[in-house]
Amino acid sequence: MQFLDELRWRGLIHQHTPGVDELLKNGPITGYCGFDPTATSMTIGNFVPILLLMRLQRAGHKPLALVGGATGLIGDPSGKSTERKLLDQDSLNNNIASFKNQLSKYLDFSPGAYQAELVNNYDWFKSMDVFTFLRDIGKHITVNYMLSKDSVQTRMENGISFTEFSYQLIQGYDYYWLWKNKGCRLQLAGSDQWGNMTTGLELIRRMEGGEAHLLTCPLITKADGTKFGKTEDGALWIDKNLTSPYQFYQYWINASDEDVKKYIRMLTFLDETSILEMEAEQAKDPSQRILQKALGKEVTSIVHSDEDYRAAMSTSDLMFGKPTPDTLKNIANDQWENVFRGIPTFKIDRSVIENGAPILNILAELTSIFPSKGEARKMLSGGGIALNLEKISSVDMNINTDQLIQNKYMVIQKGKKNYHLIIVE
Repeated sequence: MQFLDELRWRGLIHQHTPGVDELLKNGPITGYCGFDPTATSMTIGNFVPILLLMRLQRAGHKPLALVGGATGLIGDPSGKSTERKLLDQDSLNNNIASFKNQLSKYLDFSPGAYQAELVNNYDWFKSMDVFTFLRDIGKHITVNYMLSKDSVQTRMENGISFTEFSYQLIQGYDYYWLWKNKGCRLQLAGSDQWGNMTTGLELIRRMEGGEAHLLTCPLITKADGTKFGKTEDGALWIDKNLTSPYQFYQYWINASDEDVKKYIRMLTFLDETSILEMEAEQAKDPSQRILQKALGKEVTSIVHSDEDYRAAMSTSDLMFGKPTPDTLKNIANDQWENVFRGIPTFKIDRSVIENGAPILNILAELTSIFPSKGEARKMLSGGGIALNLEKISSVDMNINTDQLIQNKYMVIQKGKKNYHLIIVE
C-alpha cells in the first residue's frame, strides 16, 4: 500500500499541502520530523510522529529525525497558555541523549538507500550570531505574518516573550536548512505544529524560490479529549522507568470500545484486513475485548519489547487473572519495582534472613503487613497467606535467601488480592 493511502485509512492525516501525492509518486523522498527534548523521555504523544517516520521508511523513503538542541533551549509556545520554564544546558544535554537513544530504537539507521539519519538543529545554529539571524532569516518574514499564527494569538492576552515569539522562525529555518543541505522535501508533525511548519515553507520560497511540502497527523487524545503531553497529568512515557510496561499495557487494554478503534489504527502495524476482522469479532461479543488485547500487545511490543509485553501480561495475570509462581519469574529484573508501583512495599536487610527468619517475624515485625503476630498466626493457620504465590502451610516456616526471586524479591499474598512486595537489600 502507498504511504499516503495507508495514512488515510488509519486516520493519520489531519492536513497536508497540495501536491504531496505527486511528490511521493515521483520516487523516494527525504522527510523529517522534529522532537524538542523538553523532558527526559518522549511520551505516547510523540510516538505518533515517530510512527509516521517508521511508516515513511517502510514505504521506501528516507527519514530524518531532528532532535532540537537549539529549539529545546527556546521552548515552543504551541498549545501552551504560559511561558515554558527554560532548561539549563546540562538538563537539555541529558534529554537530548535520552531522545537520541529512544529514536535509535524505532528507526533503521543501518547503511542503505533508506537509511534513517539523526540530526540536531544546534549544529547549524551554534555558530550563527544574532545579526546573521536577523538579517538572513528575520528579514524574510514579517511581524504581521508571525502575529497571525494561532500559537501567538492565544498568548496575546497574557503576553508572549520575544524568545517564544521567535520560535517559529527557528523551526522554519530548520526546514530550510534540511531542504537545502539534505534534500528534504516533506515535513511531518502533529497538527498543532502547522503554524510553525508553514513558516518553513515561506523561508524556502522567499530565500530560494523553492517548493516543499507538509503533512500533519491528528493529535492522539485521551478519553477526556486532552492530548498526551509531557506536562499533563497521567502522561504515558515511553521510558519504562517512568511508565512501567505493565502500566503502559494496562492503559491500552482499558481503552473504551470507541477509542480502541482509533488507537489500533494509529498506533500499530496491523493490516486493514486483520483489524476489520477483529472489529467484526468484537461486535459479536464486546466482553472478549479482542481489540483492546490486540492493541495492548502490539503497542507494548513496539514501544518496549515482546519480553516486556509478556512481563506485563504476567503482571496482569497476577492482579486480575489466575497467577502461578511462574508468573513472577517472568517479570523482568529491572521492572519489579515499576510493576508493583502502588502496592505496599517493604525493605529488609539481607542479614536478617541469611540464617533464616520466622515467617511471623517477617509479617508482623520486619514489615507491617499484619499489626501483630497473633493476627498473622490466625491467617496463616487458615491457609490465607502465600509466599511467591505458593500457600504457606506452616506457621513455623522460616524464610531465607533461597526463597527470594532473582535473589532480591518476595511477594506476600494476603487473602486473594492483597499483595505486598518485600525487597531484600
